[in-house]
Amino acid sequence: MSTNVCPRFMVATVLDDLFTSTGEAVQDISNSLQIVSQQQMPSSGHGNHKENSPFLNNAESAKKSDYYDKNLALFEEELDIRPKVSSLLSRLVSYTSFTQGAKEHEESESAEGSKKKVTKSPRMGTLMGVYLPCLQNIFGVILFLRLTWIVGTAGIMQAFLIVLMCCCCTLLTAISMSAVATNGVVPAGGSYFMISRSLGPEFGGAVGLCFYLGTTFAAAMYILGAIEILLKYIVPKAAIFHAEDVNDGDSAMLNNMRVYGTIFLSCMALVVFVGVKYVNKFASLFLACVIVSILSIYAGAIKSIFDPPEFPICMLGNRTLSRDLFDVCARTVVQDNVTIGSRLWENFCGSTNLTADTCDDYFIHNNITEIQGIPGLASSIIRENMWSSYLEKGAILEKASISSVDIHGSMSSFYLYVSADITTTFTVLLGIFFPSVTGIMAGSNRSGDLRDAQKSIPVGTILAIATTSLVYLSSVVLFGACIEGVVLRDKYGDAVRKNLVVGTLSWPSPWVIVIGSFFSTCGAGLQSLTGAPRLLQAIAKDNIIPFLRVFGLGKSNGEPTWALLLTAVIAELGILIASLDMVAPILSIAEKEWGDGIRGLSLSAARYALLRLEAGPPHTKNWRPQLLVLLKLDEDLHVKYPRLLTFASQLKAGKGLTIVGSVIQGNFLENMAESQASEQAIKNMMEIEKVKGFCQVIVANKVREGIAHLIQSCGLGGMKHNTVVLGWPYGWRQSEDPRAWKTFINTVRCTTAAQLALMVPKNVSFYPGNHERFTEGHIDVWWIVHDGGMLMLLPFLLKQHKVWRKCKMRIFTVAQMDDNSIQMKKDLATFLYQLRIEAEVEVVEMHDSDISAYTYERTLMMEQRSQMLKQMRLSSAERGREAQLIKDRHSIIRMGSLYSDEEEEIIDTVPEKIQMTWTKDKYEAERRNRKNAPDNFRELISIKPNQSNVRRMHTAVKLNEVIVNRSHDAKLVLLNMPGPPKNSEGDENYMEFLEVLTEGLERVLLVRGGGREVITIYS
Repeated sequence: MSTNVCPRFMVATVLDDLFTSTGEAVQDISNSLQIVSQQQMPSSGHGNHKENSPFLNNAESAKKSDYYDKNLALFEEELDIRPKVSSLLSRLVSYTSFTQGAKEHEESESAEGSKKKVTKSPRMGTLMGVYLPCLQNIFGVILFLRLTWIVGTAGIMQAFLIVLMCCCCTLLTAISMSAVATNGVVPAGGSYFMISRSLGPEFGGAVGLCFYLGTTFAAAMYILGAIEILLKYIVPKAAIFHAEDVNDGDSAMLNNMRVYGTIFLSCMALVVFVGVKYVNKFASLFLACVIVSILSIYAGAIKSIFDPPEFPICMLGNRTLSRDLFDVCARTVVQDNVTIGSRLWENFCGSTNLTADTCDDYFIHNNITEIQGIPGLASSIIRENMWSSYLEKGAILEKASISSVDIHGSMSSFYLYVSADITTTFTVLLGIFFPSVTGIMAGSNRSGDLRDAQKSIPVGTILAIATTSLVYLSSVVLFGACIEGVVLRDKYGDAVRKNLVVGTLSWPSPWVIVIGSFFSTCGAGLQSLTGAPRLLQAIAKDNIIPFLRVFGLGKSNGEPTWALLLTAVIAELGILIASLDMVAPILSIAEKEWGDGIRGLSLSAARYALLRLEAGPPHTKNWRPQLLVLLKLDEDLHVKYPRLLTFASQLKAGKGLTIVGSVIQGNFLENMAESQASEQAIKNMMEIEKVKGFCQVIVANKVREGIAHLIQSCGLGGMKHNTVVLGWPYGWRQSEDPRAWKTFINTVRCTTAAQLALMVPKNVSFYPGNHERFTEGHIDVWWIVHDGGMLMLLPFLLKQHKVWRKCKMRIFTVAQMDDNSIQMKKDLATFLYQLRIEAEVEVVEMHDSDISAYTYERTLMMEQRSQMLKQMRLSSAERGREAQLIKDRHSIIRMGSLYSDEEEEIIDTVPEKIQMTWTKDKYEAERRNRKNAPDNFRELISIKPNQSNVRRMHTAVKLNEVIVNRSHDAKLVLLNMPGPPKNSEGDENYMEFLEVLTEGLERVLLVRGGGREVITIYS
């Protein structure tokens, strides 16, 4: 449609047909109307007409600055609650990462207003912000201190299974976390905010507390690991407590770990209290230590192929001896050319005298041999290490392939052997290893510092899990293929002179692993002590658990002082346990069977769920259209437009709530049978169209009252509809009964008053059936004003159905004179990216706001028609003929619309013959009426269109022009539905505006929001 072409419409024909008996008067009127029409049209014939033209008088043009954009005049009455898209996008650009969720961020933003400080935008990417921190937190104490022991005890096969199970668990967790993270903008606050805002306050609070306790005990575990490395491998002489008895070494070690653990914990807590910036400064150093240590393991494994390191293991029979208690692996030594008993002999016999008879029986009857502790990757040791060798507490480490005499031996010599300190099983090893794959939340905890958290958190976390899983799994195989089995099962390296077992494989020196693992565990402990208090502070600020409120307080800069104090106290409890193997399983989840009582409580559960739903409206993230579909029935009580149900089925895909309602006019007592029959007919149609929901048919004296009752009362408790699907009143122009379109407008007003969303599928008979498939095409969204985001949500839901799945989404928005269209397009693309919606974006500029002669003339004829019906009080036959002629005239105006909206039967326009008995009084009255008719029509000629109607018609014409131009081939067009006028006198004009707005389009879905946001960029 072009505004440069201005067709001239004649009213003379209509008047001539209606009043043939007053031909001369009508001819004068038609001539006058032609003159007026030609005077009101620009002489050039073009539609580029300024508002200070003869269309508007001077008083009206003087007020033109008081109106909104003429291109949005249809929406101007609601622009205060449904703003322009450009104003919405400009607000979204100023988004900054707060520690609140969506609602809290919006409240904070509105409260502070101009007081907001200019914050530096986050710049951390995937590598530095997520990937490397996750690596640092995943790799830690278990890798260096316990993985070799797990491989030796469980065997390569079961150890591989343990690692694989743990890695798969964390991978599934990361995938779930990624789904939340990519569901919108991730605010600062880390994993707890994603969990609590996704699962709700109850689950979120419970999981958050478990997460907090796990992080706190992880700090204790890392500190204990650091102390173990320090006292066993770096400075053994630093031990404060020493065993009085050689068999009582474990107790002394536990006491040492308690003392040093408390000292370390105090120092680390002090560092965190002083400032987290000091923790971050050391983070790179700690991470470098981890990476260097892991690389040294691989380097050592490769070197062992051709040059295995020398770490001989002394065996007595098939038992492994603790090498730090003697120097030579032999019974005798030569000293000053004299053969005497070795240190080993002295330990087993009590003296160096070779003739002593107090020797241990096992020592006397078994041979002493020496085997290679690191056979190397080229050896066949992998075969022996393939299977498990679980031990009871106190069992001596034995090599099954070496023969021995089975004699128990003296208990006084037990300390000379390497033995198991705990009883091992598959589940025990699984619990000990599991903490080594945790730490995947390190990236999400930095969400506020990330440049693009939506992208960085999933990619960085999953890549970190993939990297660490590959390292762990390959390490299992390498350890089993390079290291002797008894050495692997030697937890503390007693058989290799108190060396860290994994350090014996590393290159160039075991000290690389020792120093690197010490610093990495210290770094991981600091990170845990830094993160746990902030997590507790976030839980406390949410006020989920009232008595924790005090821990939400802190220093003036927000540092969680009280939360840090509680964290240190809880971590001290872990330190007092003093055993790494006892603390690590605390971080794992034990398997429990609680039984299933829900099956017997279905009714109570349903009641509870309904009461919960009634507690309040759903959060924006959880909002989905719960439909009330209003159907019209024909005379046979059959569904008139079944494609409304088809559309509902495709939109809901069997999920959520769907209520199908209809109204029968009449008395309930008299129409009960019809109501039941109608309900059954609707249920049958619902089954055919695969609509899963409920049906409700009511009987009312007036249809509009029945619809209002349905809108108010459908549903149960909190399980109510939030969206109404309403059919278009086809044939409203031709109908002699105005109740059809008045009922439609009244329903629109009811849904607005009830704060419900509204969808009006127009040309619904052209909508696809459930068995059709669109193999290509577009779903076009024309986002004129923002009313909650329904226009974004609906096509996303439709595309989940197989009918629409292959359609691509295009979003058009309108730029006005003062809008920056380039910036709008950029902001809209960013907004859609944050919503995780894939769509093409286009901004349509509508700078030409001139009102054309075509717009003016169409408005004039609309008002003339309305006034005509009011003045003439035509008989039913005459009104029917006039309506048909008006339709014919509008068919010309439509300029060849592709599709017709009139799906109802066109009324018979041939006037019935009316038998009348004429009396003198009737004859005189009829004559007076015919005399007054020309005067009435002269008044019609002098009608000047209301300026508001002209601007609204201008909006409808201009928008329709650009929509048809861009979306004429779209499979579906979604469009903001303007609200009805506040003054009900303009209802008929409102229907005409909607017709003009949507004409020439095959499938149109008019959408009105319910007054609340239904989408959010926040996850």
